[in-house]
Amino acid sequence: MSADSASLEAVIDAAFAAGDPAAARRPDVVEAVNEALGLLDEGKARVAERRDGEWVVNEWLKRAILLSFRQRDMETVEVGPYEYHDRIPLKHGYAQAGVRVVPPAVVRHGAFVEAGAVLMPSYVNLGAWVGAGTMVDTWATVGSCAQIGRNVHLAGGVGIGGVLEPPGARPVIVEDEAFVGSRCILVEGLVVGEGAVLGAGTVLTSSTHIIDVTGREPVLSRGRVPSRAVVIPGTRPKQFPAGTYQVPCALIIGTRSASTDTKVSLNDALREHDVPV
Repeated sequence: MSADSASLEAVIDAAFAAGDPAAARRPDVVEAVNEALGLLDEGKARVAERRDGEWVVNEWLKRAILLSFRQRDMETVEVGPYEYHDRIPLKHGYAQAGVRVVPPAVVRHGAFVEAGAVLMPSYVNLGAWVGAGTMVDTWATVGSCAQIGRNVHLAGGVGIGGVLEPPGARPVIVEDEAFVGSRCILVEGLVVGEGAVLGAGTVLTSSTHIIDVTGREPVLSRGRVPSRAVVIPGTRPKQFPAGTYQVPCALIIGTRSASTDTKVSLNDALREHDVPV
């Protein structure tokens, strides 16, 4: 972390801890928050980043986002025939950034979209990071602070949940080369490992049972889809006072081949396992 970032962090953390709306609107705090959101918007800082193989949350940047809500007043923004009324301005400069944005896709200031990404009519919330070569398809949503890697495909209607509070909570993370099928929902700080394939309609939270059924015995995990796993929706029986009922889970039914390139591997995985997308 640079000295400038460290000083921004100190100002923001102190103002957030004070919990006083007046403190949040002090000129030095407003300046620090604006600088922090500028770093996020330009991709010079990230809410979560990988260090030594582990995802680490930069809590102070989440606090900056939360403080910005206390500082900013509602304003009307007109974009051609569209009108918005909000506290957060929209992102600009897509041509210079090398990003394709199809109307009426919306990205809020404070989110970063890397050169080469494609945004179909979709929504990217502040604090999010979207990598190069990634397709955010029609009506997909990337929630607050979500981290979407490079060469990812978020298919139509995918819902990536936002995670702002508490500041220490891990956002939803989709690592490089993953494919997230139509109408999937990922929330509560879930991590989708590199190269994983999620079949259409898979719903995953931090507490959803992810069951590997490829071996002789089921292997249960939560909170993370393993790298290169092929996953489909499933159900499992659960006993309640009123009886036994089926509750949602996710089933790991195979693994993408490491011997082929990404596109061929994805097609093979979908054909072999009959995964809907």
